[in-house]
Amino acid sequence: MAYSEKRLAYPLTHKSNQTDNYHGTLVTDPYRWLENPDSEETKAWIEGENKITFAYLNEIPVREKIKQRLTKLWDYEKYSIPFKEGEHYFYFKNDGLQNQSVLYTLKTLDDQPKVLLDPNKLSEDGTVALSGLSISYNGKLLAYGLSSSGSDWQEWKVRDVESGEDLQDHLKWIKFSDASWTRDNQGFFYSRYDEPNEKTRLEDVNYYQKLYYHRLGKPQSEDVLIYHRPDQKEWGFSGDVTENGQYLIISVWLGTDSKNLVFYKDLINANAEIVELINQFEADYSFIDHDDRIFYFRTNLDAPRGRVIAIDTKNPTLENWQELIPQTAETLESVGILNNQFVADYLQDAHTKIKIFDLKGGFLREVELPGLGSAGGFGGKRNDTETFYSFTSFTTPGTIYRYDMVKDKSELFRQPKVDFNPEDYETKQVFYHSKDGTKVPMFITHKKGIKLDGNNPTYLYAYGGFNASMTPGFSVSLLVWMEMGGVYAMPNIRGGGEYGEEWHQAGMKEKKQNVFDDFIAAAEWLIANKYTRSAKLAIAGGSNGGLLVGACMTQRPELFGVALPAVGVMDMLRFHKFTIGWAWTSEYGSPDNPEEFKTLYAYSPLQNIKPDTAYPATLITTADHDDRVVPAHSFKFAAALQAAQAGDAPTLIRIETKAGHGGGKPTDKIIEEASDKWAFVVRTLDIEV
Repeated sequence: MAYSEKRLAYPLTHKSNQTDNYHGTLVTDPYRWLENPDSEETKAWIEGENKITFAYLNEIPVREKIKQRLTKLWDYEKYSIPFKEGEHYFYFKNDGLQNQSVLYTLKTLDDQPKVLLDPNKLSEDGTVALSGLSISYNGKLLAYGLSSSGSDWQEWKVRDVESGEDLQDHLKWIKFSDASWTRDNQGFFYSRYDEPNEKTRLEDVNYYQKLYYHRLGKPQSEDVLIYHRPDQKEWGFSGDVTENGQYLIISVWLGTDSKNLVFYKDLINANAEIVELINQFEADYSFIDHDDRIFYFRTNLDAPRGRVIAIDTKNPTLENWQELIPQTAETLESVGILNNQFVADYLQDAHTKIKIFDLKGGFLREVELPGLGSAGGFGGKRNDTETFYSFTSFTTPGTIYRYDMVKDKSELFRQPKVDFNPEDYETKQVFYHSKDGTKVPMFITHKKGIKLDGNNPTYLYAYGGFNASMTPGFSVSLLVWMEMGGVYAMPNIRGGGEYGEEWHQAGMKEKKQNVFDDFIAAAEWLIANKYTRSAKLAIAGGSNGGLLVGACMTQRPELFGVALPAVGVMDMLRFHKFTIGWAWTSEYGSPDNPEEFKTLYAYSPLQNIKPDTAYPATLITTADHDDRVVPAHSFKFAAALQAAQAGDAPTLIRIETKAGHGGGKPTDKIIEEASDKWAFVVRTLDIEV
């Protein structure tokens, strides 16, 4: 890649002589000291890197123009799907540029809405976010979780819906948990960890989660311990009360593996023991509802794309399980019950299909959606005859529909007004072949009428892991990219859940290289089909997608013009030593295992940076409060990349302060980061705007 600008002078980053022995292989780790985010040396390094990065970004003339356009487009009313508890409806609304969306309540959908909780008033800069909520059965009480600066740690409080006043309840040290109320509205179940060391709580590992019951008005110290396993430090617990209040369903999770256990407790019988209904980590079981002793589950047991089964809790052995809805060619994502019918959400080639079945599993109909895209919602109680859903695509902002379950009729409820014409853009889905011949789908969106001459700036984005499905969705940021003549490409690579558990497992552990091969093949397809060329191609991804970008840019540095790894997992030999990183060994494998170490070492981005190599222009992004993927991953990767970079391409790291992994990020920070990203891409790909 040829750059007309002079090579940047990066901060001098001290190298230690740290070396580790992994099963007989010696691995150097000269930037280990950057793992301590609070040392004076690290703080000085962060300041020095940000100084260079922001000096570079602020010099880009088009940056302010991009920011103004992003801000103008972002400034539209955004509503969530309304939902009902007791006599109240609830929904979120953002006026346009508010840092956090506001929770409103109203008695009927035609009433004047009342503000129930405005997170913007909880901090000066919008960095305190609402990170969870649960409303009591009678609709009179709101339990809500708050997180600061994007941390995964939450504190929960309780608010009176009518008065808007908080009660005295205050719960701490909660992470990876919701709250589920008992039917009597007197309290709720939640999961927490023991109190961590205050100084190192953003790095320390999280083990021994415990399930508690909190009774309103009592101090947290008096909460009742419902379940824990001192012999299983990695087990996590999610407690959910059934709609009729009869049972507490306990889902037991182990890391990020989709396989789980299911226990239950009869809440009507005060002396009831916890029953281990499913006690082997063999498959994924999502509880739907129950009819007396018959429990309904969505599972991928013997059905990698999902099916619905019924288990009689009086005869719970496997041979007595009944299949209600068999596996189909599409992937069954989730199931609920409305109007006493199963509402099943399927994915067909990464776009939504909704099908309705009776409770015996008989197919009734398919819901007609507005087009090819992503639909979500269809929530409510089992006797409800109406529900709401949101529909979105790459060129359709989230539009809310009201759906009548009896008449099978959708009507428009809320449509956002965004300052663009969707008719100016087109989306197509193509299928290409990966290195091993596997057929992979890819969405491509751009302005109508572009020339396929190999000169279009193209932004290739994917994730490829943890069974997460990448489906069409609207983004103001991507719209600005396409307005500038950019092409957006999103392949549904292996490791995701688009085609069920087999697709996921084909990108896990020893098969992780398939994920990188799929992404590289997508880039090669775009080049071969004259959408773009290497000098005009940017690749991006966040978290596990940051790992994807890091692996691909170190394996094929010549293939890409720009790399944008965000909050990435870059050190595959030490990821399991921080916060919840240990939980990802079910996805990646563990460096402590000699065979799995070989796989990880072969692709770990940090260890595969080669000296004196011309790497693409790179803007690494992370945040100082990221306690999901600790920023040390990005710090060490940036230091190593800057030391190895042979070409003139800029190698920068942008370190956000008072922010985390991305959850709850205020609007102004999102716009600032998007402006910086697109300005960097415009400058380094030499795009005329």
